[in-house]
This record gives sequence, C-alpha cells and structure tokens, in this order.
Amino acid sequence: MSAACGHEVNFDGQSAAYRRALWAVIGLNAGMFGVELWAGALAGSQALRADALDFLADAATYGLSLWVIGRPLATRARVAMAKGLSLLAMGLWVFGSTLWLFFGPGLPRAEVMGVVGALALAANLSSVLILMRYRNGDANVRSVWLCSRNDAVGNVAVMGAALLVGLTATPWPDLVVAAAMSGLFLSSAVQILRHALAEMRAGSAGDAHGHARSCGHDHGHSH
Repeated sequence: MSAACGHEVNFDGQSAAYRRALWAVIGLNAGMFGVELWAGALAGSQALRADALDFLADAATYGLSLWVIGRPLATRARVAMAKGLSLLAMGLWVFGSTLWLFFGPGLPRAEVMGVVGALALAANLSSVLILMRYRNGDANVRSVWLCSRNDAVGNVAVMGAALLVGLTATPWPDLVVAAAMSGLFLSSAVQILRHALAEMRAGSAGDAHGHARSCGHDHGHSH
C-alpha cells in the first residue's frame, strides 16, 4: 500500500507478484476441492463437504480477482459484490443441509476426516503465507484474503471435529463444525458486501464528479 496526500490507498492487485500469488493459490484450492469432495463422500462428513465448497469458492474468487485487476473501481466493486453474494448463498446452503442432517445422520469416519483435514490445512497455510502481504487491499484483494483465512480456520475445525467424533462416537461434532463454518461464510460475505458497497458508492461519486468537471469545462469553452 502507498500513501498519497496523507491518506492510505488500498492496493488494487496491479503487480506481477500478486498475479503469480493468485495463480499459485488457484492451483492449490482447485486441487483440494477435488480431494475434499471425494473424501467427504467417502467419510460421510458434512464438515469436509462444507470445506470442499469453500475451496471451490476460493478458486473461483481468485480467478475473478485475476480477471478484474486493473479495471475501474466500480467494476471491481461489482465483482466483489457478486463474490459476496455467492459466499452468502453457499453459507446458507451449508447451514440448511447441516440442519437437515441433524435429524438422522450416520457416523462420519474420523480417520479420513483427520488425514484430509491435515492435508487441507497444509494447503491453506501455504495460501495464507503467500497472500499475507496483500490482506489489506481493496474489496477484491480483501475477499481473497478472507477466503484464505476461512479455509485455514475451517481446516483446524475439521481436525478438531474428527478428534471429537472419534472420542465420542457421535456425529454431532462434525455437524456443529459444519454449522460454525456456515456462520464464518456468512460473516465474511457481509464484510465483502459492505466493502464492495462502499467502493461502489465511491466509484459512483467519482464518476459524477468527473462528469460535472467535464461538463463545466465544456460549458466554459462554449462561450
């Protein structure tokens, strides 16, 4: 980030290093989506399925973030808004499906949850370290950081749920973690949407100001 006239300017992603970082985490997240989707079905774990969806959302988020780099603030804000809404929908879906499973779940396989959770945590910690320096950018850059953070937190929770499922021989820890992850998705969605709305208003105000200046300049020359 840089400073101009005493104010912080949000990093908007325009650097070759940031693009390389995004490509790296896209690969990590797309790969782990496939692994966790398969493992969630194998283990019968709702927490793993929820985490797999988070990996998929992250890969899509990073791809959109690559596409929008260098575009006008209003465009970047609209894309961030779309990402926030998709995260909101995903959080609601995970919460609803988890609530449904409370009424008759089977017992997840704790050993599969633990092994895959550890693998996913390693992938996410790598993503977090890669993106750490870019965590305070504009709405799109911020959404990338929040998704990476969510994944790391989610994987620690999945590993904790695996331990508790093994100790208690009940599915409740798995379902509680899945419900908590849906809450994390919803919280992040609200943060992204608020940031995007603020940037959309700023972009609209800037466009209106520029249009007024342009009209005033043209009017002056008409005389």
